[in-house]
Amino acid sequence: MVSVNIPGVVGIICFYLFILGVGIWAARKSKKPSSATRNPQGTDTPANGGMTDSEDVMLAGRDIGLFVGIFTMTATWVGGGYINGTAEAVYDPLQGLILCQAPIGYALSLVIGGMFFANKMRSLGYVTMLDPLQAKYGERMCGLLFIPALLGEIFWSAAILAALGATIAVVIGINGTISVIVSACIAMLYTLFGGLYAVAYTDVVQLFCIFVGLWLSIPFAMTHQAVHSITINSTRWIGSFSANDAAQYVDNLLMLTLGGIPWQVYFQRVLSARTARGAQILSYMASLGCLIMAIPSILIGAVAASTDWSATGYKRTVDNIIIPSERKLVLPLVLQYLCPPAISFIGLGAVSAAVMSSADSSVFSAASMFAHNVVKALFPSASERCILLAMKCSILAVGSLACLLGIMIESIYDLWFLSSDLVYVILFPQLISVLFIPFTNTYGSFAGFIVGLFLRLTSGEKAFGLPVLFYYPGYDYEAGLQRSPVKTIAMLGSLAVSTAVSYLMHRLWLAGKLEGRRDFFGCMSREARAPVNGRRIVSGEKGTDVAKTVEFSTTCSIDKKVADIQGTEQKEEKGKEVGEDDVEDEAEAVGVPLTASENDKGK
Repeated sequence: MVSVNIPGVVGIICFYLFILGVGIWAARKSKKPSSATRNPQGTDTPANGGMTDSEDVMLAGRDIGLFVGIFTMTATWVGGGYINGTAEAVYDPLQGLILCQAPIGYALSLVIGGMFFANKMRSLGYVTMLDPLQAKYGERMCGLLFIPALLGEIFWSAAILAALGATIAVVIGINGTISVIVSACIAMLYTLFGGLYAVAYTDVVQLFCIFVGLWLSIPFAMTHQAVHSITINSTRWIGSFSANDAAQYVDNLLMLTLGGIPWQVYFQRVLSARTARGAQILSYMASLGCLIMAIPSILIGAVAASTDWSATGYKRTVDNIIIPSERKLVLPLVLQYLCPPAISFIGLGAVSAAVMSSADSSVFSAASMFAHNVVKALFPSASERCILLAMKCSILAVGSLACLLGIMIESIYDLWFLSSDLVYVILFPQLISVLFIPFTNTYGSFAGFIVGLFLRLTSGEKAFGLPVLFYYPGYDYEAGLQRSPVKTIAMLGSLAVSTAVSYLMHRLWLAGKLEGRRDFFGCMSREARAPVNGRRIVSGEKGTDVAKTVEFSTTCSIDKKVADIQGTEQKEEKGKEVGEDDVEDEAEAVGVPLTASENDKGK
């Protein structure tokens, strides 16, 4: 039993109180009304641009600037699992730096997200990632797609909370359960009162702590007497690549890259940016930030691989290698046995900061989707006060569940990996379809969901005892492994089926064979009655805080909608003050129908 390190406990308490103080300050800041916010193209709109109170809390009034946005985006990805997992992968004799895919995968994910998704989503003024899916496929299908999105956020939070508990248990000797509960409670507390403002501003502080804490520990670890130069034994931590693993390597890299896009935790930051261009920039800069923040973890893994562990206080080695069950603790073991106590406490603060920066974001993202896309759908007449209350209750529920899973389930990393797998296989094709395929519909979405899930589950999953029902080419019978890129095959199968079924049903509808009761999902009838795909605030009524919205036809591509929006707003920037009649005229000019309520107001 490791004795409790009192100075370490005091240091962690002080760190937590500091983070809590920053969160409370940000919460108070969020309560102050601002005189103006900015629309996606950079022009000012009155008050909060027509946003409801709940949307204002979820997106910080769409007032997140580049500096805070870059920090909060980077800190969200650079969590406890990221820095611990990178160090573990570099140290692991079976992996090494070459097979450490998370840094490059996440960085590419942010670049691709910025290039193809950020501008579209922000320009159309969505509030959550599920909004375009709900508008296009309906509330029931959106509810089904909410499940993998929710599970991904919960398991991600649970995994990094579990990592924190193990780290604190190693470094200062207290029960990991206590640290998990305290960390989760503090993150939930400032998130409850401050919303995205509190999450974003604490992320700035936490990312700074991660950077300083890890870099400060590296010189001490490298100069420890039990550590050899990392250049002498470089082949040990650089690793090697086998041609037999090429398909799996590409499969996992694509899952990290493309599967890292359809997460509410990412789009919440994109949608909170002041401008669409700003949303793209913060994605690109956060990509660079992820690569930079991986460097200290890579060096710590290399140091661990170059250490004579028998010459340290750590005695549980096999052939001078950390036992397999504790390899996930490589980073805290380096802090504990290769650094002075004061430095190890600072490094522990870095790990704690990394965990909280991701846990609070993930919990808040799940709560936002639940309140906006589930509660509002079930109770359309619910007041803003009720929506905010539902969001706060869901923050407590999601945070508590993640905390419980982090404490009780040892295989939480496997659960998180499976949830990431399902997000890639199921949600990514759905997001591609709704944003880039104009004729997509609920029939195709549901068919793609079923096919993607079927293909993935029948390929087997050793971690959960799922039997292999379909043996792809190259199956390794001795190791019991699929050598084919089964995740990508399932994703492409889901996308292909979704597109084919959507096109078929769309043609049947055009031929008049999907009317009335024949339209089982009601999506074709809904499209005919109210062709809505998204919305975008065009202008505010003069002298009020009420903003007009324009609803767009689903039969028109989103690229054209974004171009129409940007063209309209560029006219506004030239000084043209658009009144109610002007809004109607401009909408007709670009082929965008106004809602009935807007026509009434125009009259």
